[in-house]
Amino acid sequence: MNVLKSSELMTVRQHGAMEYTTPPTNLDEVRGYRLARVREALVKRDLAGIILYDQLNTRYATDATNMQIWCSHNEARYAYVPAEGPVVVFEYGGKTLLNEGLSLIESVRKPKSFFYFAVGDRIAEKARDWAVEMDSIIRANSAGNKRIAIDRISPVGVQELERLGYQVNDGFEVMESAREIKSAGEIALMRKSIEVCENAVQQMRDAMKPGITENALWAELHHGNIAGGGEWIETRLLSSGPRTNPWFRESSMRPIEKGDMVSFDTDLIGPYGYCCDMSRSWICDDEPDDEQRRLYAAAHEQIKYNMALLKPGLCYKDLTDKMLPMADEFIPGRYGVAMHGLGLCDEAPAIYYREDYADTGYDGVFEEGMVMCVEALIGSKGGKECVKLEEQVLITADGCEQLTTYPLEDGWL
Repeated sequence: MNVLKSSELMTVRQHGAMEYTTPPTNLDEVRGYRLARVREALVKRDLAGIILYDQLNTRYATDATNMQIWCSHNEARYAYVPAEGPVVVFEYGGKTLLNEGLSLIESVRKPKSFFYFAVGDRIAEKARDWAVEMDSIIRANSAGNKRIAIDRISPVGVQELERLGYQVNDGFEVMESAREIKSAGEIALMRKSIEVCENAVQQMRDAMKPGITENALWAELHHGNIAGGGEWIETRLLSSGPRTNPWFRESSMRPIEKGDMVSFDTDLIGPYGYCCDMSRSWICDDEPDDEQRRLYAAAHEQIKYNMALLKPGLCYKDLTDKMLPMADEFIPGRYGVAMHGLGLCDEAPAIYYREDYADTGYDGVFEEGMVMCVEALIGSKGGKECVKLEEQVLITADGCEQLTTYPLEDGWL
């Protein structure tokens, strides 16, 4: 059995739960930066504060985590971040042990839950109790401002706050804007997640043999992530052979065959909660045939061309207009976005193809410190297979820096 040295134990106490090695940056500085970004967003919108139930938003504002997946579908823990005043975490069971070492959290309370699993037919009563407590906490530092934001909550919670005179605003708009610009410390943590992810991707490559099931291959990514200090994986986007086209089938018990295209999208939440979102396509135990090479070359060209366009000051709409046009045969199977932001998970902005911009696109301006994922999904309608490629990049002062380093199959071109 491994025994932690006293110096390692000190690292655990200084830097919060689940850290047994020295972080690649000062975590308290990252936490302070992120909380300041949230508060700046609140002040800009004249909001007294924000109630956070979304577990990734809570993580961003407080760095406090607890049963992230379970609490994403049970409203069992939440946080209140005022524009000015103490940050309060309402922790599952009122436990404080997972918040030790998080100096920006000034109070931990037991939550007043009102979701059906917890309270049955007493929802209305418990929601009223929750609203009364929140009112008391908000009023303590709001100077009478009754404009607040909430990211997600049961409708009865909003109704009870409105009954007390509050104007409830969209919390996701607040948090997405706060999360867009990454600090140098955040990028250091993201690089660690990328390192863990790419090591796990290599485990997948080593395990890919004819006869292994899609699920067994996908499990290698999970194993490498957890063993490397990561947290979870958001999707199951791995498929092989004819299951790659159309895209978005989840991994299955299908045995992978020799010569199959194997395409996947990591969507991996690694150490410190940061995401590594990269996609690769391989051939199982064989060289690609001419059609597989053709699809791969088109995806490779698209991702390289579009990535080279990124720079600060570029408008989202201008980028859409400048992106490499796809061949007509690939347009019906195009990915949902050409690019998207990334941090603790997929984030704003979403950059759409020109075919979709009129219906779903919106404009904005790229800034230094944003992280983007550049996507390419290439397959013909009715064709046998699809190639999925994706790279993660940082917007820098003079363009962009590619953060993901796992090699593409340049030898197939």
